[in-house]
Amino acid sequence: MIHVHHLESSRSQRVIWCLEELGMDYELVNYQRDPQTKLAPASLKQVHPLGKAPIISDASRGDRVIAESGAILEYLVEHPDAVGQLKPEAGTEALERYRFWLHHAEGSAMPPLVMRLVFSRLDKPPVPWPMRPLGRQFAKGIERSFLTPRIREFSAFWNDALAESPWFAGDTFTAADIQMSFPIQALEGRGGLDTLPNLQAFLERCRAREAYQRASETGGDLSAI
Repeated sequence: MIHVHHLESSRSQRVIWCLEELGMDYELVNYQRDPQTKLAPASLKQVHPLGKAPIISDASRGDRVIAESGAILEYLVEHPDAVGQLKPEAGTEALERYRFWLHHAEGSAMPPLVMRLVFSRLDKPPVPWPMRPLGRQFAKGIERSFLTPRIREFSAFWNDALAESPWFAGDTFTAADIQMSFPIQALEGRGGLDTLPNLQAFLERCRAREAYQRASETGGDLSAI
């Protein structure tokens, strides 16, 4: 039995989706964010020293603990209990593309999106109110000079990658698509897909999958990230 240490509105929702695609048994251990800080609770550090979701523990392998979404998805795809297949065959170009997108999602795509979220809060509590006007101006400068150009560059790159195939590794859905769904949904949530039709169509295909719908029912609406 796989235990998914699931934090609300987090990357751990992709792990649930992956497990549903693979037809594997799992159990959720739910955690709630701190209502003030929006951070994960300290109890997650009892599972893994970093205390950040996603985390899984595998009772079938001596309660092995795995952290980081990319590592978790690779572990599940290669698990002997996996029924589905979410990885291209060895020696193919699709496998090379799969590896790139599986790691690009967190390695390059998410950092500027997370930075945008952090800077957008510089004019809100808990920042002291006398400092909020300065925080607002600072955030606008970073957004204009760095974040907006970088995010536009990335999103155009993602959109172009889907111009000739429905999925990031090619014609077949893989775990790389599960990984890439998070930054694309994060961009969608801030109104950033209006001029990116391939990304819009990609999310429509994702949401039409039965495993995606089951994951949304179990772990919460993935679209609400």
